[in-house]
Amino acid sequence: MSLENKTVVVIGGGSGIGLLVAAKAIEEGARVVIGGRGEVRLAEAVARLGERSRAHRVDTADKGSIRRFFDGVGAFDHLFISAATYALGPIDQIDDETAESPFRSKFWGQYWSVRDALPHLARDGSITLMAGAAGARPLKGASAYAACNSAIEGLGRALAVELSPIRVNTVSPGTIDGNLWRQRPAEIREAAFAAMSEISLIGRPGTEEEVADSVLFLIRNRLITGSTLYPDGGYVLR
Repeated sequence: MSLENKTVVVIGGGSGIGLLVAAKAIEEGARVVIGGRGEVRLAEAVARLGERSRAHRVDTADKGSIRRFFDGVGAFDHLFISAATYALGPIDQIDDETAESPFRSKFWGQYWSVRDALPHLARDGSITLMAGAAGARPLKGASAYAACNSAIEGLGRALAVELSPIRVNTVSPGTIDGNLWRQRPAEIREAAFAAMSEISLIGRPGTEEEVADSVLFLIRNRLITGSTLYPDGGYVLR
């Protein structure tokens, strides 16, 4: 399916995977609306993306903000949501707020975003959610996060049934060498990358561009709905 003259909305489009999805959609002829919390980052992203892009501020932890965002967007064709802020930790070592954070931001943020997008989304359009490979293969010490990713994959399947003919899919990456990991201390990042290299089939972390390509594939392919795509280098198979 061509994206020529389609409108793609990317929540989390100010940086990382979301920004790459926006850039690739524009390369294919789409118009793009990006959303995020940081006005400076959004302005920098629009300057990079060019005249076929615009931005509106949105906080996926604030239902009123989500509603205002989509009212400002207007009619559009495809939605991708990558924005989330959360913390991880073992069940016996974290407080309630930390334990709940993946669900509050990543799960409910996407759920409410889909709900408020629907009045504006084309019936032949698509929604792509963001989960993570930990939902299929949990690692010790992050049970709430793993459960959240599993819940998002289930949400994607349920919404595909509920919202048909709108297509709904989920992308579940493994460890990705990109914007988020580059903000962490080098020793933590390098240890995580080494661990992923040991347990994935291809022997390395993924890249943001590889995940963005997976998202564009799900957006374009009219036959795929209710599916989860794992750009994880075979992590879930080991």
